[in-house]
Amino acid sequence: MAKTIIVENVRSQKLDRKFLWVAASGAIYIASPSPVFADEWGCQVLLCLADPRGPETESECKPPIEKLWNALEHGKSFPTCDLNSSAANLSPDVRSSVPASARNAGQGTGAQNVGAGPNYCSPNLLFWGPPEQSMLTCGARGAINITIDNQLFTRVWWGINGKTTVTEFYGQGSTTVPYDPASSAQQFLSKTDAPGSGSATAVGSGGNH
Repeated sequence: MAKTIIVENVRSQKLDRKFLWVAASGAIYIASPSPVFADEWGCQVLLCLADPRGPETESECKPPIEKLWNALEHGKSFPTCDLNSSAANLSPDVRSSVPASARNAGQGTGAQNVGAGPNYCSPNLLFWGPPEQSMLTCGARGAINITIDNQLFTRVWWGINGKTTVTEFYGQGSTTVPYDPASSAQQFLSKTDAPGSGSATAVGSGGNH
């Protein structure tokens, strides 16, 4: 099981209505004893990754998320999820309780996995690596950006020290300032020099998966 670290600042424990609906819908997918939808796993993963507390906070999320980490570590593609199609299959009772605006949450809602490296990293995960601490290195293997209505909601850095994850929350109530992971190395280099050399070589680069 991956260890979760949460780095967001939240003014209120109340999550926005749209996230609560997405989470409630996720409970339907997770509780289903058989694969109702072809992309059920992808939708489970999306909903769990959108949890500001971390993707494995809920016990129901641990199996699909552990399956995701294993898949990504073996170079497999990120699972897909069609929220519009899945929402259309909700029972009439559930659909009637969902605000009309929230029924279109599938528009601009999804996940993107980006390979981490010195050119795409959290500033808190950059460090000087071997040989002789001269290589700028990112401590994570990748980052998964979750968007809702085309707005960044959470970013989950995974593969830190093998199993640890870091969740950054940017939804309603968060005071975390958004940043561009592609600019972290430049900011890091402007504040520090490679130990003993005054220069460094960047190792690896981010990429979409």
